[in-house]
Amino acid sequence: MTSALAFGTLRRSGAELDARAAHLAGGLCALGIAEGDVVAVMLRNSPAFVDIIQACRIAGAYYCQINWHFKRDEAGFILNDCGARILFVDADLRTTIADAIPPGVTVIIVDDGFDAWLGSLPRFDGPPRRPRGHMAYTSGTTGRPKGVRRQPASAEQLRLAAQVMKEALGIYPGVRSLLSAPLYHSAPSSFAQQSLLQGELFVLERSFDAEATLALIEGHRIETVYLVPVMYVRLLRLPDELRSRYDLSSLSFVASTGSPCAPEIKRAMIDWLGPVIHEAYASSETGYITVMRPEDAAHKPGSAGCAIGGARIRICDTSGRALPAGEVGTIYAHQPAYSDFTYHGNEAARRAIDRDGLASVGDMGYLDADGFLYVCDRASDMVISGGVNIYPAEIEHVLVTLPGVADCAVVGIPDEEFGESLAAQVVAEPGARLSADAVRSALAERIAGYKVPRRIDIVEALPRDDNGKLQKRRIRDAYWQGRERRI
Repeated sequence: MTSALAFGTLRRSGAELDARAAHLAGGLCALGIAEGDVVAVMLRNSPAFVDIIQACRIAGAYYCQINWHFKRDEAGFILNDCGARILFVDADLRTTIADAIPPGVTVIIVDDGFDAWLGSLPRFDGPPRRPRGHMAYTSGTTGRPKGVRRQPASAEQLRLAAQVMKEALGIYPGVRSLLSAPLYHSAPSSFAQQSLLQGELFVLERSFDAEATLALIEGHRIETVYLVPVMYVRLLRLPDELRSRYDLSSLSFVASTGSPCAPEIKRAMIDWLGPVIHEAYASSETGYITVMRPEDAAHKPGSAGCAIGGARIRICDTSGRALPAGEVGTIYAHQPAYSDFTYHGNEAARRAIDRDGLASVGDMGYLDADGFLYVCDRASDMVISGGVNIYPAEIEHVLVTLPGVADCAVVGIPDEEFGESLAAQVVAEPGARLSADAVRSALAERIAGYKVPRRIDIVEALPRDDNGKLQKRRIRDAYWQGRERRI
């Protein structure tokens, strides 16, 4: 049976969720949804989102999550590209994108009348359909985002995937789990799917609040929680006396993926919560490839962990030659627990990232002699200054630990002499007074001089989404505006 759901004061049993999903799946089919069709979802975290996930599973449809922050053109592109037959959307969000919704798409407004409408639908009574899961769109680091469309999994892949979910996300039969990250992201979506399929209780929050997270862990005796590094930082900045009020002894697994975590931040979380922090390396295309377990964090700082689920990893140079341990190159990987995928309507792009059955999403990194993966940066984020490769993530990991620094980003900017040089944007903690010179001096004490950004801008905020993912392209574009990028 499906896991029970808690959302604020709302409680629904697994039986209630199953009944609602059966009715909604029947309604989808009555509206013409066939096996393999796409249902678009532009909603904030809500019980209705859970209903749609479960109903699409029964109906054999993909659900395509659309970032609810998207404006007209961004949402319109995905709606046209994915070929959605139906769009579920919050009432206020529909107003934003109304004239970008393609003709022929059935729009279902999720508002106070949603429950009554769902209850009026016929139950699904057709032959069983094969579940499809979500159809995630990549972040579009280069060009337009691409929809990752995966084939239905085989029985063996489902068995392997269950083990991968246990190792990477801490999801197992009977688990009590908590999620406050947005469901429009691929990793939280996977976390929710598996929690509903396997768990005893799935606690979903509208959005993240640091102290509320501690209260929910205590109140529901949560065993597994999904967090990202920006949430770690906010939790660690709660006063010690406040953190100590809550009983977190039930917590045995903190799952994190999507963005790298500075070793100092991870160490602080482990010192507080104990050996429960697990960091996974994954992508929508490859699935979960590695996990960094807490017992390895001390002697492998900065690593993304080692392969799980039979995953294969290869580091290649630009000619495709496999590189030895310790040398940085492009990361290629394959996870046999997942079925093959294509980019919807763009098979050429899918073939372009393939090498001997392994795929790359453009990340750069290396394997050490023990098989631990280190992710240096995205190839698109790497800065080449005077012929030297510099990885901004390494600098950011140091910056975020400096006193008074709340957030930061490092990018490459035009430089007449070196081609590119480094610029850092730094956000100060409330009440802190930061200067570019002070930040530069502090960095110079901890990293090589050529890695210290020449330009440091103190800014009010960085462009991040609700999952903490930094929209670095927006930062970089501002510096390169009016110039033709040569590197």
